[in-house]
Amino acid sequence: MPRRSRQMRLTARHVAYLQPEETSEALPPPPPGLREATPNDHAATIQTLFDGPDHHDETWVFAYGSLIWKPACDYVEIRTGLLHGWHRAFCLGWNTRFRGSEDSPGLMLALDRGGACKGALYRLPPDRRDDCLVKLFEREMGWLPTAFPPRWVTVRTGERAIRALTFCIDRQSGRYVSGLSEAEIADVLARAVGTRGSMAEYLHATVDHLEQMGIHDPYLWRLQHLVAERIEAAYEADR
Repeated sequence: MPRRSRQMRLTARHVAYLQPEETSEALPPPPPGLREATPNDHAATIQTLFDGPDHHDETWVFAYGSLIWKPACDYVEIRTGLLHGWHRAFCLGWNTRFRGSEDSPGLMLALDRGGACKGALYRLPPDRRDDCLVKLFEREMGWLPTAFPPRWVTVRTGERAIRALTFCIDRQSGRYVSGLSEAEIADVLARAVGTRGSMAEYLHATVDHLEQMGIHDPYLWRLQHLVAERIEAAYEADR
């Protein structure tokens, strides 16, 4: 894959300022109104997604955020792809556990309606499809009801149109956040830290890996610059 040629302003130096007091990959207790998903829940989701005759020999997942740099399961092929009708946005809130706290909640990426999004397509091992999907759902849908349910989309890659699974925000879920300016989003991302790290780390890893894949997202690029500015002002102003 092509290497990025642009120099990000947000670097590992900025990320190092925002470290959690303790780290954990374990799933914490769900917030009020949600429950922890069970293996039967994930099996039912797979059954629903693949209901009826399945004439597809390949199962693809479209990644637009952390699944790009931290895949949830094994894969046998990766491509870049373009999804029309959806765009990546920091619209999934408010995260008070994984990459945020009650004092400084975080905002996560999800796909929202409109525009287009370039990302990564992962093809799952055909002989372990369900096992891989369960790992994916455990990562993305640990609590139910989910605010960004999986759905089928069509992604263009080269001359092909690939049917792929991805996760899109449910605007009626109560966790949909809209109307924030880029400056307000940057304020959130420059402060929020949880048990799995900071929002600055999340943004840095996403932009860095997209650039390595030859994908330049102007929205995320502006945000990484704004977040770096804010971290410098908070931690390096007296230097």
